[in-house]
Parts: sequence; structure tokens; C-alpha cells
Amino acid sequence: MRRLARAVQWIWGDSGGARVARIPLIPLAGLYWVVMKVRATRRREAARLPLPAIAVGNLSVGGTGKTPLAAWIAEYCAARGRTAAILLRGYGGDEPLVHRRLAPRAVVVANPDRVAAAGVARAQGAQICVLDDAYQLTGVARDLNIAVVSAESAAGSPWPLPAGPWRERWDALDRADLIVVTRKRASAGAAAAVADGLARSRPRVPACIAALELSHLEGMRSAAHHELDILAGRGVVAAAGIADPLSFGAQLRAAGAIVQLVAYQDHHPYAPARCWPSGGNGTAGCSSRQWTPCSAGPPHLRPEFTRVP
Repeated sequence: MRRLARAVQWIWGDSGGARVARIPLIPLAGLYWVVMKVRATRRREAARLPLPAIAVGNLSVGGTGKTPLAAWIAEYCAARGRTAAILLRGYGGDEPLVHRRLAPRAVVVANPDRVAAAGVARAQGAQICVLDDAYQLTGVARDLNIAVVSAESAAGSPWPLPAGPWRERWDALDRADLIVVTRKRASAGAAAAVADGLARSRPRVPACIAALELSHLEGMRSAAHHELDILAGRGVVAAAGIADPLSFGAQLRAAGAIVQLVAYQDHHPYAPARCWPSGGNGTAGCSSRQWTPCSAGPPHLRPEFTRVP
């Protein structure tokens, strides 16, 4: 699985070798486009949830930051006296745990049937629903539709699955009420360029930028809180079972760590023993999805600026 994860990350990249390697996948990508277009043209009445609904999703597969954003919205509501419910499919089994950690005051319901999930959430006291990974879920009505675009993905392969990371073309952003451009290892200037381009092509849709950053470190056994500066000059074995492990490694390096990155497939269910280095005096760390054995702390979402055309 590690080799597959590395191969996917590489073939979706912007190197010359990756461009050549994905040529055989382009016919399959074209077929995928056709299927998605046909699906988009099939109009059906959207089911209305029993509570106000905010949908958060993306045009590409994983790694854009939609989960931290959905949790941030839920906590934003809680800070203003509103109980939010986060509704999600529960893919991989770890997503509900992540949301309960990022948004402890929210009601978290994992059920592919979002209408049924909303009913459960309302019974538990929820007043508003946040639908995670729901941009393509057009059969469910929403009061606010948020599209998340990763600055890193925008710089990579322009092709849809499997030749690239894209589920839909840019024209799908016409359904958005708000566009959030996220960045992890991309520069602020690169993210601003993506946001400006999207804002110019869709002047009626507000666009903003949010940085997804490591906040702190937590001890695996002690749960002790450590600032990132303890990484300076230290060797780190960083295990990541997330969609964008390269950004995780890049942020650890930016904190001064000497990183050996162990990248797994998104939602990879590895054993606790596999988090640790086989020897030496290095520090071990895992991405936030694997917070039970060891953790780099939850990602911090920091709004950078908002552009309202």
C-alpha cells in the first residue's frame, strides 16, 4: 500500500516523468469525464434536511482540507451558541474519530444516508448540519455550498481520475456559494494566485484562503502538549496515512526536523508498533488521522484573507 500511495502521489505530480507516465491513463480519464457529465445532467429533486445545511466538499480526491474546514465551521457555530452536527459517510472508520477530536462540541453522525443522519442529529439536539464531503452529493439540498480547492492540487495534474486527482472540472464551481482555497506546503503567493484566478472567472462567488498548519505535538502515552520548536535539528520518523503525506513531511521540515517520511494510503489502519523507528534516538510522529498511537496534533485552520468580488 505504501508503494501504491507513493506511485499515485508521483503520477499526479508536475514532473516531466509523471506527465509521460500518465499518458496511458488519459483515455480512462476521458471516460470518467463522460460518466460524471451524464450524472450531472440527470436532474432530480434534492431531498431537504430537517435542519439548515452547510455542505463542504471539493473537486479533487482527498487532501484539500475539507474535514478540518467542516470541523472549524462546527466549532464556529458552537462558539456562537449553536449546536452543529457533522454528517459524513464514515469512510475508512477513522473519520468520525477525527471529527470528534477536532470538534468536541459537535454531534457527529456517520451514515451514507444524510437525511436519516440529520434526523438522528436533530434528536440529539443539533440545530444546524455540516455535511462533510458533500459537494457531489447533489441529491441533498443545502443552504450554503462550500467548495474547497487545494493550492497544491491546482499545481499538479489537470486530468480527472485516474490520470489526475480531479472528480469534476472547474465549471463545477458554478454550484458554489463560497470557494475556499487551502494551502499546506504551497506559498501564500501561490494560493493567492489560485484564489484570484477563480474570483476573476466567477465574480459573484466570494473566495478566501485558509492555511492548514501543524499546531503542536502530543505525547503518545503522556498526551503532553509540546510546541513545534522541540523538533529543531532532531531526526523524525513521520508516519502518515492521509491523502497528502508530502505536505505533512514538508511542514515538519519547516519546523526544523530532519524527516524520514513513511507514507501510507489514506485511512491506512496500521498497528501502533509500526509508528515507531526501529532504532536510534529519533522522535516518532504520526499524522492526525492516526492520533491514537502517536500524534502530531490536530491541524490548525487559519483564515488568511477573504476576497468578496
